[in-house]
Amino acid sequence: MIKFYEKRYIYFAISLAIFVIGIASIFINGIKLDISFSGGAILKYTYENNIDAAAVETTVRNTLSREVNVQTTKDVATGVNKLSISLAGNQSLTPEQQEKLDTALKQEFKDNNLSLSESNMVEPFIGKRFLNRGILAIALSSVLIVLYVWFRFKKISSGPSAGVMALIALFHDCFVVFCAFVIFRLPINESFIAIILTILGFSVNDTIVIYDRIRENAPLKQKLGVAAVVNKSITQSITRSINTTLATIASMLMLCIFAYAYGIQSIVIFSLPMIIGLISGSYSTICIAGPLWVMWEKHKGIK
Repeated sequence: MIKFYEKRYIYFAISLAIFVIGIASIFINGIKLDISFSGGAILKYTYENNIDAAAVETTVRNTLSREVNVQTTKDVATGVNKLSISLAGNQSLTPEQQEKLDTALKQEFKDNNLSLSESNMVEPFIGKRFLNRGILAIALSSVLIVLYVWFRFKKISSGPSAGVMALIALFHDCFVVFCAFVIFRLPINESFIAIILTILGFSVNDTIVIYDRIRENAPLKQKLGVAAVVNKSITQSITRSINTTLATIASMLMLCIFAYAYGIQSIVIFSLPMIIGLISGSYSTICIAGPLWVMWEKHKGIK
């Protein structure tokens, strides 16, 4: 039997270290918002031959001194190569800036015969509305999770403590995912909300499995004590939790490698934080939620 409760401060220290790194990264790197949330401009070019998207990003950044994201695609029907340049920011491009950028790109990439096919200015209000509704969905999910765990496992707790501790573990996972976006300088977009909601479901499912085992072992509480019962329950469930997480991570890792190899940035932005969130979800379930609940029960005087 692994003594998770006795080692709780080691686990808390690991989480605290991750939080400190994440908060430091916010001050160092800042929070990068996708164009749908911050507004900006999208320029689309057609081109010939092969083109280096990273080199295009460097040229745009040096010309306009703005953050940029470049993606290359190919129209399956026509076979035309397309280059999409997204410039996030509170301001769009002036005609002078657009002309300056167009000239710089055509001079730098003469062999690609760049031709401007589309120019759009993006207003941030649609993204902000989506973000607000996404945050509302996360908050509502959190409340429902507490109520469900409270009702489902009231046998092991006289109050909502089991649900509250599960919620703290979920907040832990959400912040770890947020830190992943900041540390890797990934733009926060619609994928962020999707990842958070997915991790909430994955992590709480894992936590419920352990709580269910604690409920089964509840008759041993008088003999062993609450800490030993939780340690025993987590130990009995840990293989299942780790195997489930590894299987899910394996599929997401293959997706991430494939997307990175083929330059599909949107999938990389989704899969990389998802992998980190899955690891955090398993970790918080095993090392955070149970020990926190034991601490609360001992605080109420339960041995």
